[in-house]
Amino acid sequence: MHPQYIQHNVAAGDTKEGILSILPFIPKTGRISTIRIFQDGDYVFTHNLYNISAPAKVVFDVYRFEDGKVVEHWDNIQTLETTPNPAGRTMLDGTIQPTQLTLAQTAANKALVKSYIRDVLMGGNIEKLPEYFHEDQFIQHAPGALDGPVGFNGSEQTYNRIRMVLGDGNFVLAMGEGTAAGVPTAFYNLYRVENGKLAEHWNVIESILPRDQWNPTNNNGRF
Repeated sequence: MHPQYIQHNVAAGDTKEGILSILPFIPKTGRISTIRIFQDGDYVFTHNLYNISAPAKVVFDVYRFEDGKVVEHWDNIQTLETTPNPAGRTMLDGTIQPTQLTLAQTAANKALVKSYIRDVLMGGNIEKLPEYFHEDQFIQHAPGALDGPVGFNGSEQTYNRIRMVLGDGNFVLAMGEGTAAGVPTAFYNLYRVENGKLAEHWNVIESILPRDQWNPTNNNGRF
């Protein structure tokens, strides 16, 4: 761990000491299973199942490395939904390994996801859906969602800002913020791209703590 470690989980203490302070509270029986792992330059992002305390959690962790050590960390945490969604899928099943592509192809996939979020999730331009999907061939792993590009119809989620987009081959993780049922929320959306269209989707959403509930040693913010 880098001596200048920056923590963006605002419930935790900042710096390396913040991590060390929570280790005694992690039970020896706790387990973390990494389902997917990706790399984009100095960034590594993982899709995990945390069985540390009940109930189990689905977590995206994002790490930035410097000089071979972790220097910065972001995460998003959601309680595991044990009931499959209406499409019969869970929050963690589906395609695991990325298809290795050129840097230019990966950049194009990242640009596609950014454009989709701006056009549809932020802009509400539903008429542009055919630009991003192969008809109804879109696999959804989000809780409560149907397959297809309109699987979230009726959702009370509003996407306001893209914070970071990372990619590894045909997988792209978009980190952003907005509101869910009126509550400030962080959105982490993982997409698999196939033949220039969005083909599969996983997500984790988490409410953003109000400033007065942050760990007093942490002033970094969620992003």
